[in-house]
Amino acid sequence: MNYLRIFLMLMVSITVNGQSIIGQWETYDDSTKEKKALIEIYQTNNLYFAKIVKRFNGDNNAVCTSCTGTKKNKPIIGLVIIENIKKEGNEFKGGTIMDPENGETYSCYLKLINANKLKARGFLGFSVFGRTQYWIRKE
Repeated sequence: MNYLRIFLMLMVSITVNGQSIIGQWETYDDSTKEKKALIEIYQTNNLYFAKIVKRFNGDNNAVCTSCTGTKKNKPIIGLVIIENIKKEGNEFKGGTIMDPENGETYSCYLKLINANKLKARGFLGFSVFGRTQYWIRKE
């Protein structure tokens, strides 16, 4: 009976950990499908944020010349691109995502497709008018 309890506790623990978006995610270019960047999602209080921790193409010393405000001319590595996401049920929404290639900021929601695949959708106004990327959890 004790083994059964330990097994059930272990399974619950694995399921809970699998539902987290926290961690490192690899992004891919929409057209070429090449690995583009490594993004780290982290939590501060009850909000989620994401920053670029590595680029797989381009200059690692590049700065965001297209960005505005406090992000203008800041290094791409370390740049926070997702801000103020809140967990609501199975989705994470209510925040923004910034595209460092054009400096534009969009409304955003994130949804785990499975433990290793994350749907990231940026949009203007309604979520039907936007772009979706699928990120893969770094192993």
